[in-house]
Amino acid sequence: MEFTGGWFHFRIIHPNVENRPLKRYSRAVERQLYTVKTQVFEGPLDLLLDLVTKRKLFVNDVSLAEVTDDFMRYLEKHEEFPIGESAEFIVVASTLMLIKSRSLLPMIKLTDEEEESIHDLEHRLAFYARVKELASGLKNIFGKKIIFEKTPGKNPIIVFSPDSQTDIKNLSLALERILESLPRKELLPKVVVRKVISLEEMIERLAEQIAKASKLKFKEFHGTKGALTYEKKVSIIVGFLAMLELVKRGAIRVSQDSRGDIEMENEEMGVPTYI
Repeated sequence: MEFTGGWFHFRIIHPNVENRPLKRYSRAVERQLYTVKTQVFEGPLDLLLDLVTKRKLFVNDVSLAEVTDDFMRYLEKHEEFPIGESAEFIVVASTLMLIKSRSLLPMIKLTDEEEESIHDLEHRLAFYARVKELASGLKNIFGKKIIFEKTPGKNPIIVFSPDSQTDIKNLSLALERILESLPRKELLPKVVVRKVISLEEMIERLAEQIAKASKLKFKEFHGTKGALTYEKKVSIIVGFLAMLELVKRGAIRVSQDSRGDIEMENEEMGVPTYI
């Protein structure tokens, strides 16, 4: 028997099926892209389950392994995994497996756990079928016969209507309070950065002068002319540290009389000598 509708086509090749037109099937078939193709049936997957459950097609004549292999080949042709169709196939295949197992093993004794598992599967499949049926009906009435419709509201006209206390004086006072509450920028004191000679520069300069003069007094090195400014004090301190560093390196020798000036003279590298 072969039937062609506006939204599906199927063919049943079985002698026990009556040769008469079938009623229009669910609209869910319209969305079903996968079509079963076996030796005894060709058509939508949902229709196969419907015929088996209504006993219009003997379940033992349907090879579930052949159906599964055909669906796997169908999946391989897709670049992206069809989640909806795969879920639909799992539900239908589970139902067919349950029906076929009971048909092949009608007298087998099952444990309480196995019976509970079967009942749970039957309940899940029945619930899924009911949800699918309601969803199909909901699609047909969605957006139609709406009881409560949203009435289009008019655009409100915004009017500035201040009270009696809103005047120029109060607005000025409010603005002053806001400005006073704002965080104030902290003004840091200005600092004049003075150029300070480094210790390495002072060591190099002192070593060059001693090398040229052979002997050199400390006062001659830093000079005594002019006022004793901050920069002058820093220069004397750094110069004194430079002299100590050269003594430590063994580059110069220093001597000083009682309350006299410090004399520095050149010396070869070696153990520093203090007089």
